[in-house]
Amino acid sequence: MSSKTKLTLVSQPQAFFRELLVQALRRQHVSTRAETEFYLVNLLNQFMSTDRLYARDQNGSAVQEPLALMVKEALEQTELKAQSAMFRHIGDVSLYTAGFFQESLNRKRVNLKYYIEMGGTAYRHVADLVAERLQRAIYDELSTKFAALVGVLADVSEKTTQRSEKDLIRLYEMWVSTKSERAAKALRKAGIIPDSASGPAAKPKKRLQ
Repeated sequence: MSSKTKLTLVSQPQAFFRELLVQALRRQHVSTRAETEFYLVNLLNQFMSTDRLYARDQNGSAVQEPLALMVKEALEQTELKAQSAMFRHIGDVSLYTAGFFQESLNRKRVNLKYYIEMGGTAYRHVADLVAERLQRAIYDELSTKFAALVGVLADVSEKTTQRSEKDLIRLYEMWVSTKSERAAKALRKAGIIPDSASGPAAKPKKRLQ
């Protein structure tokens, strides 16, 4: 990242992220409501400090709470407004983590597909709980387009992170989970032809020269 870009990111983070997001949406051929776009910009700005991804223990140390436990706590919450806020947080954390930390997810017991399923379901709960029509429409779109939006945030991540080479296995696993056109293009560029019938256990096919 250039010094100029870093300065832009620090001084005007929302404008910086909006520009990146709009470009990524265009590249990924994903359309959203203007309000959903605004929500995603705020999400990127909120998690610019990764500390906000984590809960705090009694000593104030950051801990990564398992999604399943977060969902259990949300379901047990009897106050609907608090329950909605908890499910929104689950959706936000799932979306950002799936978009920005795919490589680390591949080394964990829970994978990208799990985060996509949990996040999409969490936003669906929020859509069912909120009363205001516009908010309901935003969370409905976040839920139904969750996998595509993971690809959009991954695109943003690539523009904000220095990488020396593509991780083809990560790209292929992402493509299997999301059918992201961005991942498919990167695979084809590297000589890998994604198999349209592929499942989680399938292997990428090397293009014949």
